[in-house]
Amino acid sequence: MKLQVGGLRGVCAAALVSCVLHAVGAQAQVVTLRLATQTLAGTAQYDGATKFAELVATKSGGKLAIKLFGDGALGGDLQVISSLQRGSVDLSLMNAGLLNRVAKEFAILDFPFLFDSEGEAHSVLDGPIGQKLIDLLPAHGMVGLSYPELGFRHIHNSSHPVTSIEDLRGLKIRAVQTPIYVDTLNALGANAVPLPFPELYHALERKVVDGATDPLVTIEVLKFYEAQRYLTLTGHVYNPQIFLVSKVTWDKLSGDERAALQDSANDARDFERILSRQRNSQALEKLKRTMQLSALSSQEAEKMREAVRPVIEKYTKVVGEELVNETGTALAKLRAKKPK
Repeated sequence: MKLQVGGLRGVCAAALVSCVLHAVGAQAQVVTLRLATQTLAGTAQYDGATKFAELVATKSGGKLAIKLFGDGALGGDLQVISSLQRGSVDLSLMNAGLLNRVAKEFAILDFPFLFDSEGEAHSVLDGPIGQKLIDLLPAHGMVGLSYPELGFRHIHNSSHPVTSIEDLRGLKIRAVQTPIYVDTLNALGANAVPLPFPELYHALERKVVDGATDPLVTIEVLKFYEAQRYLTLTGHVYNPQIFLVSKVTWDKLSGDERAALQDSANDARDFERILSRQRNSQALEKLKRTMQLSALSSQEAEKMREAVRPVIEKYTKVVGEELVNETGTALAKLRAKKPK
């Protein structure tokens, strides 16, 4: 049987059209999800979000793509929470404590001097307590995936060295926009000024505030040292971050796609935590050359812990004694295992 040239061309053309249509169809199946965060390249958090995007593309077999919007491009954290609930933003990476506005129990993550180390925090967050908090979110239009970290916050200012609680008196210090942050700084004698993070550099530059509290890598990457002279290693609050998905988006995804997001968030969390510790250590060495560093004596640190005790008591009533006691018990068990 002989195949005519024209017929052969027709078969080839049909095959080509089929391939093109298949490619277009495959391309059309890619779902692009928008992820909002306040951080920017150079921070462990942003690079952790970038890693998350890479992992999602791989683990979903190319069906999901993450488009990252950093530096508050889609709004401040509180605006992003509303956008997640509406479904106009698909994903976010933010400080977990900010979710206390939708689920009051998250305020426990902002308790001052709650954790003594990153390891303690990771154990609690990756265990039943962290999961209990995540389980609260679907009722509020969001799904929590995992807890990367921002890390321990330290106080920096442009006025004078802070080596005692008395040195904080009267300083205008930027506070994260949650009541417990405001109450904590006020309890320490400062004047807390709530501000969205994207506004912070200009507020420091223009002396709208005297200082703020941030992890070391944030101070270094965002060049806060250009407007700030003094840094005190207080470590008074540990901030976990959280990968969030809009429930509107989550409900549209298949089981495999949800699994890809969850697995990617877990792997990105582990990657980001290691990177965070490395970057903070590197930032400290750089900041030693650009800022005047102070460390609190054990006596002054204890004074600060005592000063914020009423704040902890106040928010224990908000969060619930059961959760606070459960967290305290978990931490006591971890600390009992430490070498004496």
